Amino acid sequence: MRYELDLFGVLVPSLVLWSVIAFVLARIVSKLIARAGLYRQIWHPALFDFTLYVCLVAGLTFASTEFFS
Repeated sequence: MRYELDLFGVLVPSLVLWSVIAFVLARIVSKLIARAGLYRQIWHPALFDFTLYVCLVAGLTFASTEFFS
């Protein structure tokens, strides 16, 4: 895994990239869950959204170390 990305001469940690991608994926999944009406079955929707985001960030960083290094 590359630990830093060069964006126009600025070194940015790669975790920022995975965090942004995970945020977009979490929003998409959240919209799908809301459209399906599954939030009625979830005790605390905000906590669920946060844990979904954390799991996606962890999964993306793990996948990046396994497949992109």
